[in-house]
Amino acid sequence: MHLFPVHILRPLVSVIERGISLSVCMLFFFGSAGAQIYVSPLGNDTLSGTIDLPYETITKAHSVALAGDTIYVRGGVFDSLTTTTTLSKVGSAASRYYLFAYPGERPLLDFSLMPVNSSNRGIRVTGAYWHVKGLDIKGAGDNGMHVSGSNNIIEFCSFFENMDTGLQLSNGAASNQVINCDSYHNADTSQGNADGFAPKLDVGTGNFFYGCRAWENSDDGFDGYLRPSDNVETIIVNSWVFKNGYLKNGSASTGNGNGFKMGGSDAPSLLRHDVILKNCLAFDNRVKGFDQNNNKGSMTLLHCTGYGNGTNYSIFGALAAGEYLTLTNCAVLGNLGALASFAIQQTNSWTDSFVVTTDDFLSIDTTGVRGPRQSDGSLPEVPFLHLAGGSDLIDGGTDIGKDFNGVAPDIGAFESGPPTSVPGIALRPSSFPTVRNYPNPFNPSTTIDYEIPGPGTAVIGIFDISGRHLRTLIGDHPRGGRFRVQWDGTNGSSRQVASGIYFAVVHFGSQQATVKMQLVR
Repeated sequence: MHLFPVHILRPLVSVIERGISLSVCMLFFFGSAGAQIYVSPLGNDTLSGTIDLPYETITKAHSVALAGDTIYVRGGVFDSLTTTTTLSKVGSAASRYYLFAYPGERPLLDFSLMPVNSSNRGIRVTGAYWHVKGLDIKGAGDNGMHVSGSNNIIEFCSFFENMDTGLQLSNGAASNQVINCDSYHNADTSQGNADGFAPKLDVGTGNFFYGCRAWENSDDGFDGYLRPSDNVETIIVNSWVFKNGYLKNGSASTGNGNGFKMGGSDAPSLLRHDVILKNCLAFDNRVKGFDQNNNKGSMTLLHCTGYGNGTNYSIFGALAAGEYLTLTNCAVLGNLGALASFAIQQTNSWTDSFVVTTDDFLSIDTTGVRGPRQSDGSLPEVPFLHLAGGSDLIDGGTDIGKDFNGVAPDIGAFESGPPTSVPGIALRPSSFPTVRNYPNPFNPSTTIDYEIPGPGTAVIGIFDISGRHLRTLIGDHPRGGRFRVQWDGTNGSSRQVASGIYFAVVHFGSQQATVKMQLVR
């Protein structure tokens, strides 16, 4: 067994910080300080765009929106859409553009009348600093949504029955966040191109996916194939891929049928897609669960689980010089598949003396995995592939710098311990997190001390005085309480930043708190 040093593994967990760029002014529902513009299936673009006299199209609302404004889309079906909706305006970290479903409502943008054509995307995001939340996008002639801009947030959206990939990031798209989104039943005419999510081709770096699901797409769940981008990084956390390589009717497609396709390029190219997967599930995909393809970049799998795929893990090809493959605290139920001899492995379920059977899990019944999300957009809570009491996978892992219950982390995608909810009751925080830092002013580093009211994931974003994102730190906490994290006064590339005012923003669920910090060099 090859040991991956903890002093390297911990930064690999923290590298997630480079994938997410929460805005200082990210707000929940009616949080924007700008104007509010309304769009409704019953509206008309000759009206004024108020809640009582809404526009009919997002395009019209976009034409009048200014940075900081919120476009609210009312519920109902927009069923006569035949042209692409383009979001081209550029905001800033301190003043985004917001395109939100109206609170408590769920609009469906139905592009089914749009002809099949590679340029016929449903929504095209070419701008920057947009936050799109709560939209269902169906039937586009190509991608449901295509993102080529940067620093955008796509949250709690679904993409289905589109004629190519549900959500694709390419054409230089960088530093985007895709949070709690679903992409399913997408199928192109050849069945070989439509993925659930695709940071691919000429994509930029620093894109981040969290809490996403992709199922029954004709090609792959996630596809990171490159042409001609090289040396880009994508981070995928807490995401599920299943039944890819099948069509909506359940029949097998002619597509690749992989869960997480981590990269690849046209042979004999040596293009590198550095991919980090953390707390991810791949199950029941027709061909492969975790697939290298011919990616030459580094691949890091932490706390991932594979089950019921044609091949669960398939990562055995040579890498470019200086790149690495590491798997830590990962699990498989069934046959492993194939891993390269140079893989750096530590406390995976197929190493040491672990013997994994169905008895190690509360359930292998997939009922509920494609069910409704929780009200805040998070994944449904189901017992599938959670560890059962008495399993030797509990406390069997290596401490890589994330919180855990017991004496050591569990192996696999889920940490066992006190439940975060009980049937019919959502245990969600009822108060804002608190945050402070010390010392302040500081040099060269400061400790950010924050308190959260319950279990969950805290995301701490570091911003400069102009609102430019520098770093993000993520803490997975099995319980509420007070926690600390240190910022060493560097940006995402480990370069020291100059003296000045900086902000730490703690984001917990739909809530946030901010502290102002002064660095004196």
